[in-house]
Amino acid sequence: MTLAWAVVLGFVLGLRHATDADHVAAIGTMLHREPTKARAARLAAFWGLGHTITFAALGVAVIALDVRMPPRLERFAEIAVAAMLVVLGAQTLARLRRPRAAVARWRPMLIGVVHGLAGSAGVSLLALTTISSRAGALTYLALFGAGTVAGMVLLTVALSVPLRWGLRRHGLVPHAFIALAALASMGLGVAIVIRS
Repeated sequence: MTLAWAVVLGFVLGLRHATDADHVAAIGTMLHREPTKARAARLAAFWGLGHTITFAALGVAVIALDVRMPPRLERFAEIAVAAMLVVLGAQTLARLRRPRAAVARWRPMLIGVVHGLAGSAGVSLLALTTISSRAGALTYLALFGAGTVAGMVLLTVALSVPLRWGLRRHGLVPHAFIALAALASMGLGVAIVIRS
């Protein structure tokens, strides 16, 4: 595979990576508090930035320093993501009756940091086995991170449209939207623990 194709592939895979179920579930628990497109984009960008910071740091260690993440640490990262999904869902259910307020910027970034831990080693090793030069592998990782941020922003803005419509309805519709996002997050967290 040529370097140019590998770099393009890194960005495209980053876009696809944004649609992973655990990412969508985490964003879904916060999105109801940021219903406008601009706020949804900002929320996703901060999540993506946190994810990319962790992902890039681990990727550089794997590629440049030839460090391997121990399987026990990979499993811990998956369990941490699962626990976070359950907590996010539970918090969302608990706050169901409270008025909406904007999400603090550090919160989506912190959630992204935890998500960046899980799976980073595998993508880094893929870059190493696919691309012969370390500079090329690092470029691949950078574009994978950029693709993840871009994909998450696009996906979150797209999700904000029907969510905003639902939150403007009367009766139980807004609560149903929020509860569904919370239960999906909790269910996915439990499923990850069972699978691990």
